[in-house]
Amino acid sequence: MATDCKGRGPGTPAQRAVGKEGECVKPFTPEKAKEIIMSLQQPAIFCNMVFDWPAQHWTAEHLSRVLQGKQIRFRMGLRSTDTVPQFETACSYVDATLEEFLTWNCDQSSVSGPFKDYDHSKFWAYADYKYFVNLFEDKTNVFQEVMWSDFGFPGRNGQESTLWIGSLGAHTPCHLDSYGCNLVFQVQGRKRWHLFPPEDMPFLYPTRIPYEESSVFSKINVVNPDLERFPQFQKARRHTVTLSPGQVLFVPRHWWHYVESIDPVTVSINSWIELLGRHQLAVNDPRRRSANCKVLPGVAKPAERPAEDLNTPGPGGRAREGGQEEDHLARVEEAITRMLVCALKTAEDPHHPRAWLNPTEVEETSHEVNCCYLNDAVCAFFDHCGKAKEVETQALRANGEKWRKEEPSVQEHMEVEQAHSQSFTVRTGKQEVASQFGPDLVPVTPASEDRPSEKGGILGSDSKGCIDRDKEHSAELSYARRQQASIGASAASEQVTSRCPVAPSPTFVSTDDLLDCLVNPQVTRMVAQLLIQGKSLRF
Repeated sequence: MATDCKGRGPGTPAQRAVGKEGECVKPFTPEKAKEIIMSLQQPAIFCNMVFDWPAQHWTAEHLSRVLQGKQIRFRMGLRSTDTVPQFETACSYVDATLEEFLTWNCDQSSVSGPFKDYDHSKFWAYADYKYFVNLFEDKTNVFQEVMWSDFGFPGRNGQESTLWIGSLGAHTPCHLDSYGCNLVFQVQGRKRWHLFPPEDMPFLYPTRIPYEESSVFSKINVVNPDLERFPQFQKARRHTVTLSPGQVLFVPRHWWHYVESIDPVTVSINSWIELLGRHQLAVNDPRRRSANCKVLPGVAKPAERPAEDLNTPGPGGRAREGGQEEDHLARVEEAITRMLVCALKTAEDPHHPRAWLNPTEVEETSHEVNCCYLNDAVCAFFDHCGKAKEVETQALRANGEKWRKEEPSVQEHMEVEQAHSQSFTVRTGKQEVASQFGPDLVPVTPASEDRPSEKGGILGSDSKGCIDRDKEHSAELSYARRQQASIGASAASEQVTSRCPVAPSPTFVSTDDLLDCLVNPQVTRMVAQLLIQGKSLRF
């Protein structure tokens, strides 16, 4: 059941299992759900896991009453069909209440108010990355209405969650998250997800401009790709699914995703599940991160966590085997990226950082501060390695096995962790988890085996009616494209050209071109490994 412009009617819930006494039974225990999340290497949808969550009634209309006139920032994008991604730096922004948003969304924009300059037929609005801790700062009781503990994370609730409210066409450009995995609860309306596996990174043309820590963007508009400019994208394996109310999508680590609203009003709640370590505060210092970031909520400062717990995941921790090593290494990579991007882009244009800095970043940071971040990340990595050795040693002794006096080097530790993670992925993903798929756990499969990345052939997974595959709405949705993006790019090009002694040519290399090479995720991974290996020689 589709929602109206006010967002009434959350949709028809999937069929639920009933116990002996007539009560509804969830298909997975928290322990089993976490086991699946820890081992599953492909996106999947959990059904019938949140039917008793109070937050299932959080329609936009309900939230407008709860928030009682609170001002929220909406990102405004154009409904166009451009082949250029609409990055956040090219959007307009409006501060408004949810009530004003709902009024505008019902085509009453001609009245007055903050949306008066935005024709509803030409624009979409998106209140994205709204952390509960900021949105409900004076209503913390609502945190308990989101119960991620049902997925095996005790104590995790709305305090570690993010709210997303959008109109038809609102979307997030294709990107991957550097840390952890993602759980997304669809509350109202439907969203279509386009996902690509981590191995397809070369086909997605990654870029770090606009810069945002923990996010790697794609240069491609994946719903309207320019295949002449990006021919390798045809090799990408698109996985597409429509997420309906009452379902929870699991997005594994480093899976690329583009998300779009395909109903008049959509409401989603998500939580990023990641490893927290002893040096988390140093790496994620709030002085350089706004509240709208993927790594801030739920992060306990070192002094707030017991000493014996510093080597274990915190509220947002993910206990995937081999995953801890990956997240610590990823923080080193992100620190390297930040240092290079800030240095080169600030030197190019020191007076206009907002042109390349994503709105989710508070400000550009100095070279001195970035050096501190890098050193903190490296220290955290070595700290993790040391604690991993202690755990391994204790396990060997407890099992009565012979413990060799020669400790493995950091390089050997990295190689063993990586090899173990890969073998664990293949063994568990294909054998154990596959047996769990069914009506209540539906895998997200490739959209097409023959021509996976063309605009047509977008399919959704389905199992006994659990996953909605309604294709009619794909025709209704006019994919939003920001004309400002091309305008901003032209202005930037003119600015750089004015400093060059000769006119630009097709072979002209810009700062962004250089950064695309220097901070390519594959390059920063290599640099991080070389840096760590070099430092390990001093131990």
